[in-house]
Amino acid sequence: MIRNLPNILTLARILLLPFFAVTLIYREFKIALLVFILASVTDLLDGLIARVKKQVTYFGRILDPIADKFFLVTSFVLMSAYGLMPKWLTIIVISKDVIVLTGCVILYLATHNLRVEPSFMGKVASACQFILIGSILLMCNIDEMLRIPLSVFILVAIVTTIAGLHYVYKGLKIANVENN
Repeated sequence: MIRNLPNILTLARILLLPFFAVTLIYREFKIALLVFILASVTDLLDGLIARVKKQVTYFGRILDPIADKFFLVTSFVLMSAYGLMPKWLTIIVISKDVIVLTGCVILYLATHNLRVEPSFMGKVASACQFILIGSILLMCNIDEMLRIPLSVFILVAIVTTIAGLHYVYKGLKIANVENN
């Protein structure tokens, strides 16, 4: 389960999280950007290696999105606390994740089956969120006075909302099939 390289890379990404959080808290944006890039590389590699080497595991399919959510939530909370990210966007991102997680728990309790299947829109939303975080870190390293345009934050909010609504739709569809 943990002995394969993709799962080790995913666990490494989770272990990088406290270091990333500390660099944000102390406004060490150069180091934060490096840790962020390292975490992003492990994220890309774990999926690639798992598919190419046929090392996809149930554990990895669950742990990988959890590692992503840990990184995203930590980034959004800290960046909004320090004025780098709009608080309203952080609320949208976290609300979507809480709604999706709650839906998963309800479906599991109702069906006794846990299916962790990210949707295309969910992947697009996560990619947009990660790109936004990376862009903010890059801006902080170039010039702290540079700001991301409001339209970019709005776009990420819209994509995140659409992904959340899509997950709700998928969950209701599964619940309806299970009840028939």
